[in-house]
Amino acid sequence: MPLSASSSSDSLAVPPVDRAGGERDDPELLSRLRAAAGTRVLVVRRDAAPMREGRLVFVAADELSSVREWAFLGRDADGAAVLLAVVPDEAEDVPSPDAEWAPLRASGGDLPAAEAELLTTAVALAGWLRDAPFCPACGTRTELRHAGWSRHCPVCGREHFPRTDPAVIVLVTSAVDDRVLLGANAAWGGERYSCFAGFAEAGESLEDAVAREVNEEANVRLRRVQYRGSQAWPYPRSLMLGFRAEVVDDAEAQADGEEIVEVRWFTRDEIGAAMRGEGVAQLPGPASIARRLIDDWYRGVA
Repeated sequence: MPLSASSSSDSLAVPPVDRAGGERDDPELLSRLRAAAGTRVLVVRRDAAPMREGRLVFVAADELSSVREWAFLGRDADGAAVLLAVVPDEAEDVPSPDAEWAPLRASGGDLPAAEAELLTTAVALAGWLRDAPFCPACGTRTELRHAGWSRHCPVCGREHFPRTDPAVIVLVTSAVDDRVLLGANAAWGGERYSCFAGFAEAGESLEDAVAREVNEEANVRLRRVQYRGSQAWPYPRSLMLGFRAEVVDDAEAQADGEEIVEVRWFTRDEIGAAMRGEGVAQLPGPASIARRLIDDWYRGVA
């Protein structure tokens, strides 16, 4: 079953934006669309965008005065162009007076699925546009091409593209009963429990990455590893590949004591209580694939 970044109801469903990648070859595309009536602009500041009542707020290009970079995100169901405007990190004013800056990590789970996907793309692309202006080979400042989707080095001629790093995330189940093993990361102060995750290393298969990461963090061996779905996660620019796996021996579970400060087995009732905010443990936010992996197990999705 594919996993998505949003759990919004069908009543809020909106069609996804067509990336219209073929249009990116036009060198005048951004300038033309910025001047065109009907173009919709999604403004991103760090990992936040303007939202109102759980929906993204779009503005017109001529309403913005301070933009670091522009990019073409695609076209909506009506054929209108959708642009990304990356504003400075210190920008405080929200471009729409009745909206608020809302980070993807905190608010993405409340958006309709198509808007959550669009915001994920925008935040990931904005991070690359903001953080990688120089050629990593020779240090020259690069030139944006393909409507914000590539960079060209005018000195060494190299072409650079937004990087996406594969990472695995695993929900671990018991070998003997109806429980899941979750870990508390030191970065969260040991209060939030989640699935085990990490980046795939050079030359490593996803299956090997799953086995290594879980063994490193929780000291358990795995079997029955099953791929469950994926989710783009722009922190910084990752593709999270979700798995479910069963341990060989429940008794082996032990935190590494560094990255993971505690591992704990949770029953289905305990997970339900945590979802309702009644338990002592906190779970991942609704925008994350970690939460979707846990939700699916709790609901008995095979």
